[in-house]
Amino acid sequence: MLMPKRVKFRRVHRGRMKGKATRGNFVSNGEFGLMATEPAWITSNQIEAARIAMTRYIKRGGQVWIKIFPDKPVTEKPAETRMGSGKGSPEYWVAVVKPGRVMFEIAGVSEEVAREALRLASYKLPVKCKFVKREETVVENGGEA
Repeated sequence: MLMPKRVKFRRVHRGRMKGKATRGNFVSNGEFGLMATEPAWITSNQIEAARIAMTRYIKRGGQVWIKIFPDKPVTEKPAETRMGSGKGSPEYWVAVVKPGRVMFEIAGVSEEVAREALRLASYKLPVKCKFVKREETVVENGGEA
């Protein structure tokens, strides 16, 4: 499972998932991507399950990029514990995903194969997703970026 090697603070506040993604909101590495359309916490287990589903389908062809990383610890108190006595211990790690975030990218396969692989990956995730293609942006001077 993915998790940070070390963090500055062991326990963090929950925070909010307000607004749209300002970073990682376009396909940068691959040709096709899987974009979240709603906010959620995505656990390291869910990311791993989606990665396995994708790589199994493309059968060692093409290349896969994971564009999200679970760097937020989620704490839980033990079952049947009384209220109080501080915050619980870190149990698992999540990636905070906002609408518009490209979570996975894929290249080196046809569009049909990529679409099916990303569809199988989206079933493993707790968010609604959409399939996106790379946009070729044209710069003012006529060249392509």
